[in-house]
Amino acid sequence: MFSLTVAAVTFGVVFLAELPDKTALAGLMLGTRYRASYVFAGVAAAFVVHVALAIAAGSVLTLLPQRLLQAIVGVLFLAGAAMLLFKKDEDEEEIKKPADQSFWKVAGSGFMLILVAEFGDLTQIMTANLAARYDSPISVGVGAVLALWAVAGIGIVGGRTLMKYVPLRLITKIGACVMLLLAVFSLYEAVSA
Repeated sequence: MFSLTVAAVTFGVVFLAELPDKTALAGLMLGTRYRASYVFAGVAAAFVVHVALAIAAGSVLTLLPQRLLQAIVGVLFLAGAAMLLFKKDEDEEEIKKPADQSFWKVAGSGFMLILVAEFGDLTQIMTANLAARYDSPISVGVGAVLALWAVAGIGIVGGRTLMKYVPLRLITKIGACVMLLLAVFSLYEAVSA
């Protein structure tokens, strides 16, 4: 049975937890490079899978070995930062052309990035816990998906707007630095846990 109250509570909790998280950064970075609708389609699909896994697993996700998970996330952030820092410079006008990237390539990239980066994330664990607590998986699922889509949309639109005022090269370097910081934080948590 669907409960609007449970969906609203879930939306609020997940939205506030995810807003300062890596999803907004990932959406921002993808939104600066590719057509926003393509990016959002891939990201939105990944979040549906992400929430479905959390709902299905219930509170079991809280039993995952956090140390290993944090180490993997840290290594993935390091790889992402390296890719941003060491990639060949591209002409900004070429990047702005949406025809340069097919829907499936852009949406697939967004899907894989979010699916891997968000696995075992705080919001996935929170969603699993909320599903177990309220015993209303559809309500929790709808609230969580809408919250995650809202955060991704803010990141993607923010990326498109930011691109009008800040050079892509600077955005890329800042993104790489943030990813390095997240990698260090994740690896620190893996070692100190």
